[in-house]
Amino acid sequence: MRTRPLWWVLGGVVVVILIGVLWFLLQVDPIFSSQGRSELITIHSGESLSQVGTDLATHHIIASSLAFRIDNVLQGSFVIQPGAYELRQGSSFSHIRAILHGPAIPEVTASPGLTLHEVALSLVGAKGARYANAFAKDATADITESPYAQGPSLEGLIGDTTYLIVPGLTPGELASKMVESFNREAAAVGLSPTTSVDGLDAYQLITAASIVVKEGEYPFNMPKVARVIFNRLARGGPLQMDSTILYPLGQDGGTVTPAMLKINSPYNTYLYPGLTPTPICTVSKVALRAVLHAPAGTWLYFETVTKSGRLAFSTTFAQQLHEEKIAASRGLG
Repeated sequence: MRTRPLWWVLGGVVVVILIGVLWFLLQVDPIFSSQGRSELITIHSGESLSQVGTDLATHHIIASSLAFRIDNVLQGSFVIQPGAYELRQGSSFSHIRAILHGPAIPEVTASPGLTLHEVALSLVGAKGARYANAFAKDATADITESPYAQGPSLEGLIGDTTYLIVPGLTPGELASKMVESFNREAAAVGLSPTTSVDGLDAYQLITAASIVVKEGEYPFNMPKVARVIFNRLARGGPLQMDSTILYPLGQDGGTVTPAMLKINSPYNTYLYPGLTPTPICTVSKVALRAVLHAPAGTWLYFETVTKSGRLAFSTTFAQQLHEEKIAASRGLG
């Protein structure tokens, strides 16, 4: 049996190596491939370059996560700041590295409990004062329509999520995205502009939900807080909710003083009966569900009785005073 000359074997090895090198170089810089659409990828805190490579391949920004890992070994690993980045499909590795070195795409989060003013203030750090001021102007029902609005305020009518401010996104477009996001959230929990519950229309239900967010704070409290609000409204007396007084003062939490209780504002629910004129913050799906499906009950009062924030609910004032003593004994009063 004849054996092949050694140079044949060596030649085959060289061919395989050359093919591998050519494949790798075409992954690093896909010069013969046209770039595709732009994709947004989000890098999370603690995510490894290997995980990033898998994400890039999933979005077809690169063709091979293996080649990306090899390139990082050859070029050296680098630190990526968490955030969102915009990359085109078919990008070269050098371009990807340049983009991932930052900065990330600016973003703004409208968390439950934040006011529209607070969201606008957070835009100062993300996009600058001029952008934030333009957003504050555009984020009104006169400019950005909402099917739920009653008056010029969009307070409470923006979606609870994080928004990426991609290049070219105008303040007005951002405001529209926020309203559209809320509309989807409302529909997801069964709220429509024509919804009515216990004599409250859709806008009033959103207003009640905003108070539920502030007063309940945690999801496990919110359904019963909603029932307390309905019960107090049915009784015809004032709601007497501290969060409503703090709203026009621009305060988020804190002690309500006797002087504050005398403030002549329609948001002072100690002086004026009924709901506030507008919602007082961004709402959550949990809070919206709470007002749409408040449990049956006769509660009129609540008090924080645990360090985890759990509320105790009472029907009588005597019961409420008892819970307040318990709270005070635990250093919560």
